[in-house]
Amino acid sequence: HRCRGRAAESARHRQWWRCGMIWQEYDTWVVITGALCAMACALPGAQLVLRRRSMMGDAISHAVLPGVAIAFLITATSDPLVMLAGAILIGILTTVLIDLVQRAGRTEIGASMGIVFTTLFALGLVLIRAFADDVLIDPHVVIYGSIELSYLDQVSLWGWSVPRGAVVNGGSLLINVTLFLIFYKELKLTAFDEPLAAAMGFRPRLVQGVLMAMTAATAVAAFETVGSILVVAMIIVPGAAAWLLTDRYGPMLIWTLVIAVLAAGLGHVAALIVPGWFGFEGMSTAGSMAVMSGVLFAVAWICAPRQGRIAAWHRRSRLSQRIAMEDILGLLYRYEERADSDAPGLTIADMRSALTSSPSLIRRAFRRVRHAGQVDVDGDVLKLTDSGRTAARA
Repeated sequence: HRCRGRAAESARHRQWWRCGMIWQEYDTWVVITGALCAMACALPGAQLVLRRRSMMGDAISHAVLPGVAIAFLITATSDPLVMLAGAILIGILTTVLIDLVQRAGRTEIGASMGIVFTTLFALGLVLIRAFADDVLIDPHVVIYGSIELSYLDQVSLWGWSVPRGAVVNGGSLLINVTLFLIFYKELKLTAFDEPLAAAMGFRPRLVQGVLMAMTAATAVAAFETVGSILVVAMIIVPGAAAWLLTDRYGPMLIWTLVIAVLAAGLGHVAALIVPGWFGFEGMSTAGSMAVMSGVLFAVAWICAPRQGRIAAWHRRSRLSQRIAMEDILGLLYRYEERADSDAPGLTIADMRSALTSSPSLIRRAFRRVRHAGQVDVDGDVLKLTDSGRTAARA
């Protein structure tokens, strides 16, 4: 309650403009904390995207909730290491249960994830609500996060006063980066070809267990920052967007981290500026981060150099034009084969009526073949040049 009172007092002193903002040290630390959290979540998320198990991040981030509550009930302490241990154990148990339900129930992987994580998440909420007087966990904080209040909880780090959320998420990011460097080839190989990895003795199930434990620990570290629901966006969206931008594993990881940082920074800026445009007081920074990650994914989906919609439209347009050019050359070549030497040539009107493509496409293709020197126009009659005849014969 003291933290919320200080945050409200701080908000009253801040100036919200319709088209601008005043940047303070508070905002810098919120962005740093959010960026560290987003990068920590994005690294294991990129692996889950490559393994086509993106919703496993959703399952684990929800399923660790009963692990946190049960760990407190058993040990009667809110020590972060105890909470972390409970979350890691329940995260590994979630993976085992999903595989068990998939095999025993003969369900597909998505249904198995839905059955397990919704059950465990509901159990966690029941435990928190039932023991709300004893368990010092706010359900709203667990679900939505409280990154706006992270600056008020300071710890000393090498003589500097730093928000505890930044330290926790920075430590999580450091551990994830270290594990990715140590198990780089194992993670890469098992993500693309598990049978080959097993044949080479890499033990894919053990690697997957390490990845699930990493995801669970990261989700717990992100609880106070972005909550258990919004952490799903931080786990899945940066990796999915990076996959659209590149087909190489190393650059994909780099792009994942870049997108995570951009989502955090742009999300907080949007949380400061956007409310003034519509005349309301403020909005959640964590929610804004999730929204901006979706916006960045949309930008990647549209503008990606190879897999984007613009690139796909350009490829289809070039392919349609090439087909139309080949149709023109083929039509003229077949006409020359059938026509007598004294027969009049094929006219432009005859060509347009014989082809089924759109008139605009035919005009563009005709200009291209003329510019390439493959077709001559004598009055209104079309004739193939030597180079055009060679291309048409091919």
